[in-house]
Amino acid sequence: MIAESLWLLCLLLFVDGATFSFATTPLLLHYGKLQHDPTLIALLGGAASAAGSAIQFLVLRRLLASSHPYMRRFAPSREKVESTLKSYPAASFAALALARATPLPDAPLKLVAAAAGYPVGRYALAIFLGALPYYFALVIVGRKFKPPTWLLIAATVTIVLGVIVDRLRRRGRE
Repeated sequence: MIAESLWLLCLLLFVDGATFSFATTPLLLHYGKLQHDPTLIALLGGAASAAGSAIQFLVLRRLLASSHPYMRRFAPSREKVESTLKSYPAASFAALALARATPLPDAPLKLVAAAAGYPVGRYALAIFLGALPYYFALVIVGRKFKPPTWLLIAATVTIVLGVIVDRLRRRGRE
């Protein structure tokens, strides 16, 4: 069945990594319910996600480096970059890998790495290596607890709506 295909999972993780990464956890929990090997899912899914994240990283670097007014609208403000650089002075390989190995957002480190011109290949490798244990664990949790698909979808929608509401509230204060 195509909905259970590892290639579909890889495509979805690639797109998720290249965009907002809202669906990674629910996807892996869902695929954990299926009878795929957790190690294979971690390897293939981690590679697909790292490739998508590398594309997002390249776009972010380009946005940060651009002087074109249209592109600047989408780039974080210089103040945000500077405050992030002060908060996270070293976007090292280990920090990137560890950040990816947890459910915590890695956006601040990604921003620092992009602003500092961190090498894309090393960034993708750190994301891949960090994803391996995290993805493996999520697949095992999905296999053990078998969360219903509707719950995974509802959780993802809730997270997306929470992020949107937070962004709108921040814009209202500025």
